[in-house]
Amino acid sequence: MFNVFVNKHLIWSRTTELIHLHLMRLKGVSYFLLCVFIHIFLVAQEVTEKAPGENIKSVQFSGIKKKEAFPLIELGEELILDFDDLNADEADYYYRVKYYNHDWTPSQLFSNEYIEGYDNLRIDNYNTSFNTLQSYTHYQLKLPNENINFKISGNYILEIYSSEDHLVFSRRFCIFEPLASIQTAVYRPQNMDRFMSHQSIHFTITLNKGIIRNPKENLHVLIIQNRQWGQNIKGLSPQYHKGQTLEYRYEFPSQFEGGNEYLFFDTKDLRVSTPNISFINRADLYESYLNIDVPRFYSNYTYSPDINGGFEIRNIMRPGDPNSEADYSYVYFSLAADYKLNEDEIFIYGGFNNYNFSDENKMYYNPALEVYEGILILKQGFYNYKYVVKQNNSININALSGSHSLTENDYLILAYYRFIGGQYDALIGFGSANSFELQN
Repeated sequence: MFNVFVNKHLIWSRTTELIHLHLMRLKGVSYFLLCVFIHIFLVAQEVTEKAPGENIKSVQFSGIKKKEAFPLIELGEELILDFDDLNADEADYYYRVKYYNHDWTPSQLFSNEYIEGYDNLRIDNYNTSFNTLQSYTHYQLKLPNENINFKISGNYILEIYSSEDHLVFSRRFCIFEPLASIQTAVYRPQNMDRFMSHQSIHFTITLNKGIIRNPKENLHVLIIQNRQWGQNIKGLSPQYHKGQTLEYRYEFPSQFEGGNEYLFFDTKDLRVSTPNISFINRADLYESYLNIDVPRFYSNYTYSPDINGGFEIRNIMRPGDPNSEADYSYVYFSLAADYKLNEDEIFIYGGFNNYNFSDENKMYYNPALEVYEGILILKQGFYNYKYVVKQNNSININALSGSHSLTENDYLILAYYRFIGGQYDALIGFGSANSFELQN
């Protein structure tokens, strides 16, 4: 079957064709303007990442230097993509790279303007799992490589296709040039109604050479919480100019909910239970039963070290490469609740599936036990997770966990600048901060 992206593309293409046929009778400026409007409307849509199917697991995408397990690298550095195919049939997968503007709308650049070489090549680095109950094929791709190199900084998307040319999944990544210095700090809000629950991000941007001209039009800033593209603030303009430095010291527009520390479990050894795992059973596959969790919305804040929603593949059951020798297990989640939510839905949320929401990580209410239950098949490793609520098609990630200003969070500031006469949005630098050093 064609994926959702392709279906939408075909629908829009057919719609555009019908409109053009219908308007062929029209003459003059009206027809021209309408065609321009249709083109802009179709092209300028923000792209989103394509989630993989149920057979693709353990997708990890980051720089070789592991910059907070986030796909952000300096121009000239390497990215690495790892994923497993549970079909274990050594299928052929191909990769393509596309370039986007700062707001993730399609760029007008041709491929030879942002890459050197060529893509649409097969991923030839793969291994079949060894000595595991769950068979799988592990794939690895490094970028750039001998076939492709990146010319410019900015926003990119890596797309993985099947041999039938179906889009399997896609992931965003960013390449920066160290052209600007960004100083960042996390503050408690000054408005008392958010003093205990939110965190405010203050930062400054200084171009290393020259000055930033017309920053309201040419400079675009994105603030990301905990490496999650869905948790971001954008559209901020600088408040103050101090020589070559632009200052962003907003009180309200740059505030995030602090949230709560993530829950965790560790399945690095499936022979014994570990903290937060009640017991482990071996059947056709291993089965890991977690302790019953409870909503934390009304609980006081308690510090607990976490990796802010991420996960790490690791295995101590046997020596060897965890990429191909770590096993999978069914992980059973349960959340205590003495009532069933009306129209709301609860999901298990974490980096294990790129913070997506699907039937796979949706929880279902068991009235006999008065708990919400969910089952995921996950590779051995250390996992962070939390429970989030979907209400009327909107996501509330802290409805069950609560929000505290003391929570430890990572923040990333990306600064895009379109130089005078430029045709693309260069990523001129990034800044990072952690709320562990919270300032009042």
